[in-house]
Amino acid sequence: MLKKRWKIREILDDYAIKSLADSLNVSEVLSKLLYHRNITSFNQAKIFFRPLLDYLYDPFLMDGMETATYRVIQALTENQLICVYGDYDVDGTCSTSLLYLFLKELGANVEFYIPQRLTEGYGLSKTGIDNIKTKGTSLLISVDCGITAIEETDYANELGIDLIICDHHQPKDEIPAAYAVLDPLKPSCNYPFKYLSGAGVAFKLAQGVSERIGKRDLPLQYLDLVALAGAADIVPLTDENRILVRAGLDMINTNPRPGIAALIDCSNMKPGSLTSGQVVFTIAPRINAVGRLGDAQRAVELLITNDKGHATELAKILETENYNRRKIDEDTFDSALEIVENSLDLSEDLAIILHQEKWHPGVIGIVASRLVEKYYRPTIMLTTVDGVAKGSARSISNFNIYEALKKCEDLLIHFGGHQAAAGLAVEVEKIDEFKSKFNQVVKESMNEEDLLPEIHIDSKIKFSEITPKFLRIIDQFAPFGPGNMRPVFLAENVEPAGSPRIVGTNHLILSLKQSGSDKIFDGIGFNMGEYLDLVKFNSSFDVVFTIDKSERDARTFPQFKFKDIKVNENNQESY
Repeated sequence: MLKKRWKIREILDDYAIKSLADSLNVSEVLSKLLYHRNITSFNQAKIFFRPLLDYLYDPFLMDGMETATYRVIQALTENQLICVYGDYDVDGTCSTSLLYLFLKELGANVEFYIPQRLTEGYGLSKTGIDNIKTKGTSLLISVDCGITAIEETDYANELGIDLIICDHHQPKDEIPAAYAVLDPLKPSCNYPFKYLSGAGVAFKLAQGVSERIGKRDLPLQYLDLVALAGAADIVPLTDENRILVRAGLDMINTNPRPGIAALIDCSNMKPGSLTSGQVVFTIAPRINAVGRLGDAQRAVELLITNDKGHATELAKILETENYNRRKIDEDTFDSALEIVENSLDLSEDLAIILHQEKWHPGVIGIVASRLVEKYYRPTIMLTTVDGVAKGSARSISNFNIYEALKKCEDLLIHFGGHQAAAGLAVEVEKIDEFKSKFNQVVKESMNEEDLLPEIHIDSKIKFSEITPKFLRIIDQFAPFGPGNMRPVFLAENVEPAGSPRIVGTNHLILSLKQSGSDKIFDGIGFNMGEYLDLVKFNSSFDVVFTIDKSERDARTFPQFKFKDIKVNENNQESY
């Protein structure tokens, strides 16, 4: 098992914690959780617990919005052909579906285009633009891509196609010379919130158009697509994202559109209380699978259809593709593990960089993430496509993989992404040189301690403090995700209540009690079977966990999800 560092959040102002607890009539543990989320007043807490759509920002605060809105309305008025051009992942297909449905609702002459991952690659391409030009397109709107497409934008301009870029990725030094560029991360953009999903930016464009034509509430019917994209694309669930995703999850749970309802059914779930986590781990992989293994256009067709029968047929296709994807994923992971164990010296190389010609390009990102989880190293997986090594990079905490790639850009054909994940292409003959330089960058940026996974603990807690009121309020912290993760607690000196056991493949089942409390809580540690002896042969230990729910006999109970277990607390740090 990987040794982990426990880091407990320090409280720098006890008086502020007590004051906030008193003003909200909550426990100091809950006050601490809010304080860690920069919620320090009654009014901030009110907005956090009641994230109303009224709190959304004016779309015209985004640089380029006035120009983009004007051009869309012109295309609508003159019945020009509009093409929405998206990426093949969840965010891209949701962004495409949202803007397509919105424009269709306004009577637009509109089509959509999703590139083929295996033949066209990510983002805008000259091939894609050529395909669009043959149809007589006047206005091209890219969603969830385009911010680094300098040459492709110039090519569209040469062909007489106006391009509006809606993106949320990190721009490079040069901004494409498009008709309008919407990206909160653009240096000239003063939009108050910088971390919208691609679908979030598309939604803001829809908002802008709607305001100018006097139909302000029209885009609200597509918030389910914004929520699906936001949860799946792992954007921070704070500020405006929190408002959008919370409202969209409500739609998914109360009145899901046919395509989403069919995906929920295929996942053996029921709408009503689906969480952002369930969206990420059940619905999102099924949408991603069709883009990874074939044509992501099928995902858009599923999301835009109003025909329940057609939705069911398409959802079954996605289900089959997801099954196939999991098989390829497992084979690729096994192959990668063999290389790491037999061919890499992880004491010398701090990063894992692997290349195999025949790995499927649709799953290497997933496998890279799994390798990060297992070895806790920055990881790059490369395969060969048309004679070029193309791949996915995944990072660890406190290491910006985008900036690391930027330091190697003289060896790369292209790259793009953000701090935690990126895509790249490199000439096959330069792979070894790239490996060497990237590892050197990692060595200069990190030390041995950085390669120990950290568990960030929000607060110590006693079992006596976990009351029904406490659990109700914790539920209201949702939706959980980056920037608003499910709270992590540390309970000290706990002991087994009953016999610990292993279930499934390697999951630890453990009930716990604590001195000073008569409460017993059930818990599960996924893939934590190796901890069985530790909890069996020690009379007390410390546990780090989150609190979730389980259902038995139509009743809901709190359930701990263990993150780590230690016999002593020597490795606890404060931060």
